[in-house]
Amino acid sequence: MAIEVAMDRQVTFNLQPSQPSTLCVIGLGLMGGSLALALARRAAEERIGPLRIVGVSRNPATLDAARAAGAIHAGTTDLAEGIARADVVVLATPARTILRQIPEVGRHARPGALVLDLGSTKAEICAALAGLPAGLQPVGGHPMCGKEVAGFAAAEAGLFRGKTFVLCPLPRTSEAALAQAQALVDAVGARAVLLDPAVHDRAVAAISHLPYLAAVALVNAVEAGGAISETAWQLASSGFRDTSRLAASDVDMMLDILLTNRAAVLDWLGELQGQLADLKLALMTGDETALRAQLTAAQSRRVGLKL
Repeated sequence: MAIEVAMDRQVTFNLQPSQPSTLCVIGLGLMGGSLALALARRAAEERIGPLRIVGVSRNPATLDAARAAGAIHAGTTDLAEGIARADVVVLATPARTILRQIPEVGRHARPGALVLDLGSTKAEICAALAGLPAGLQPVGGHPMCGKEVAGFAAAEAGLFRGKTFVLCPLPRTSEAALAQAQALVDAVGARAVLLDPAVHDRAVAAISHLPYLAAVALVNAVEAGGAISETAWQLASSGFRDTSRLAASDVDMMLDILLTNRAAVLDWLGELQGQLADLKLALMTGDETALRAQLTAAQSRRVGLKL
């Protein structure tokens, strides 16, 4: 069951009221860059406690862009250097990169630091977070927002506003650490929802990873149409644009997501294949009653969704 957290507005993201807290964001792409921009803006407005933001990126040009935009106060290409004095460490890299970085975070993060990831899958990452040294406070996280474009150039301070932000506390996570993670979510304008990692992965496989693969299959099916494909591309308009948009997503990012959530994605692919088979059979046999029932059921559910 998902639990939405109603924040006490007196709880602010401020670990050390007498001096600036230090937050290190590892990865300054769409998610990490947007988080840094949002927190920097809130700190500048004095809506949260004083905050020093350090960015870590393997690309010096990204660090320069983040500094110029006011997203970070300092930047480095050295992960160990970036997290050495951080009160909060945010892992905002792709899922398999997060898995590789967690042991290094464990070696270099200061005792008591909150370690929060923004990975799109949670079970494998939370299992890895559980292996961090006892002095660290891990919380799994996943903001339910994004774009089909990547990189710091796509980052925006308002990306999380009004969106759901899943948090997956571990059994070892202290109440104080979870409260700080919730306060961070509140500070960027999102709504915190607490979920078990496995429940999260199965749910997002249905509403995020499966639609991506369906969009990929749709584009590839039209591409495989031979001579008629060129005419189809010329005729493509809003309907095809809307249903195929996700196929333009960053391939490296999606590979990480799919390969760290294989079991759930495969289950939903099987369900989708069954639904397509039922539609195909109804159309082949001219069974208007069955076809109408399937179309109507989907229409009713989709109309009722508040998206």
